[in-house]
Amino acid sequence: MTDPNRIWTEAADRLKAEIGDGPFSSYIAPSAVRVDSQGNLILVTPTAYARDWVRKNALRRMNELWLGLDGLSRRLEVRCRAEMGSVPPASASREAPRLSSISAASAAAPTAPAFAPATDGARAVRAAGLQERLTFDSFVEGHGNAFALAIAKQVASWADGHFNPVFFCGPYGYGKTHLLNAIAWEAQRLRPDAKVVYLTAERFLSTFVRAMQDRSTAAFKESLRSADMLLLDDVQFVGGKTSTQEELLNTLTALIEDGKRIVLSADRAPVALTDVEPRLRSHLAAGLTCPVEAADRDLKVAVAQSRLNALGKLGVVSGEARADVLEHLVDRTPGSMRELEGAVNTLAAVAGSRLSALTVEEVQTLLGAALRTGPERRITVDEIQKTVAEHFNLKQADLLSERRTRAIARPRQIAMYLCKQHTTRSYPDIGRRFGGRDHTTVLHGVRKIEELMPKDDQIARDVEALTRKLRG
Repeated sequence: MTDPNRIWTEAADRLKAEIGDGPFSSYIAPSAVRVDSQGNLILVTPTAYARDWVRKNALRRMNELWLGLDGLSRRLEVRCRAEMGSVPPASASREAPRLSSISAASAAAPTAPAFAPATDGARAVRAAGLQERLTFDSFVEGHGNAFALAIAKQVASWADGHFNPVFFCGPYGYGKTHLLNAIAWEAQRLRPDAKVVYLTAERFLSTFVRAMQDRSTAAFKESLRSADMLLLDDVQFVGGKTSTQEELLNTLTALIEDGKRIVLSADRAPVALTDVEPRLRSHLAAGLTCPVEAADRDLKVAVAQSRLNALGKLGVVSGEARADVLEHLVDRTPGSMRELEGAVNTLAAVAGSRLSALTVEEVQTLLGAALRTGPERRITVDEIQKTVAEHFNLKQADLLSERRTRAIARPRQIAMYLCKQHTTRSYPDIGRRFGGRDHTTVLHGVRKIEELMPKDDQIARDVEALTRKLRG
């Protein structure tokens, strides 16, 4: 396929399904593809803000989709309208007619497979979803992750004698995703012609479902089973989904038989994934189970220092934080590494060029409620669901079900609201834990409760009572 109009229609259609209607409508739909004087394909956004958003959040995936569909291996650049000046629309070029943003009419067009067969030029962008900063260079080694790091480097080196599959497991937010990203980047660097595929379990699930709906399962299977290395993050989310588990089992079996490399991660060891079908669980446990343990205090301090160093290189801060300031930050952030990173980002934003002069007392004053005042018991999504279900005389399964009666829908929204208030989970993450719901559903539920609490005394009392129970 070389027709730019068809390529843009299919690529935009797929991107819309992946990022959701809201971001697509805001940043992609108002944009159009044009051709500059050198014949380069340019995605023109209406504003500089939209351009920056696309570069950060969508350009890598757009190029992966484009390169997978374009036989000429062309790449998209992105510029805002002000930068383009008088560059003519693509319709002025014989080689590339105008490529308008996707319309309602084109939404009915056939959707490209999520992993369309790609040309060699697409190798470098095949692993959509990878974060550029999550490399081995930025991974901080400590007592709890040294073994996992050593195994990850061995896998990335394509060394012989590799355990297959390698399964990283451990608490949320302590480096599993970082290790999988680092493996993918390094493996691709060492073997540029290899097909390295990185996926979250959520994306594996959603793509497989769409492939069944589009009757393109053959292309989906081929795109994964032709991989030289497959990395699958957060495997626990395939639990309870029979057809998806069967497809994953068949994919793992085919790759292992062909001697291809498989790397997986989950928040528990394979034997503890009780929602996963026994045959698949057996395959997951057949290689090497590698724990990533919670970080100790020294490692957290080192991670905080590493993050500040990275922000220093970006010009966000200058100077070095005092040791007691970093220790204070760590002690007031007893959760995961992601929570610690958020606290460090807050410190950097507040401190700027005054970082090296800040004292512990000033940090307490400047950051205020952003830091916890003391050790706090961590509240989980599962605990919130159970507490809410008990409070409303429901079963936990009711909150995860598709039932939409008011007696269930309102408690479900309250549970989502409490998850956003008392955990660090994102909207998509919370949605996955409520029966695989879309992040927009969670966002609507949270806002609905925020809207009702000032007006409805009963809902306000329920939220207050549940909050007290959760805090013990």
